[in-house]
Amino acid sequence: MKKNTFKTLQQKQSKGFTLVEILIVIAIIATLATVAIGNLGGIFSGQQEKVASLFINQTTKLVLTSYKLDVGSYPTTEQGIKALVQAPSGKEGKWKGPYIDELPEDPWGNPYQYRFPGTKNINKSSGYDIWSLGQDGVESADDIGNWN
Repeated sequence: MKKNTFKTLQQKQSKGFTLVEILIVIAIIATLATVAIGNLGGIFSGQQEKVASLFINQTTKLVLTSYKLDVGSYPTTEQGIKALVQAPSGKEGKWKGPYIDELPEDPWGNPYQYRFPGTKNINKSSGYDIWSLGQDGVESADDIGNWN
């Protein structure tokens, strides 16, 4: 009789994680790693480009994918990456964020730029553009984006 009770308890406790839960955990870990790398960037000067590239190509990919899984599409250009912190109008029912704690700034203190649908990243599966304006803070050849 005790064996059956143990088996029943074991069956009740053997629930797994959903894909969304796993993606959110990965996004949190990536965000923490990016913050840690960002702090190291100040110590090892000249690493700002790498920090921006890691954030653009790793962290945002994870958090935007989590957002898309919950809401059904990427945020529009008008909603921007602010949609990762605050639910956009009309999406409150599906939005399960915040997906990041605060709006990020690139290593030079400028906000990251975002556009969906993208115009430079059109051949990749994400279809959105996200980029840093680089050290000069203006749109130019030194921009670091997810299309590079």
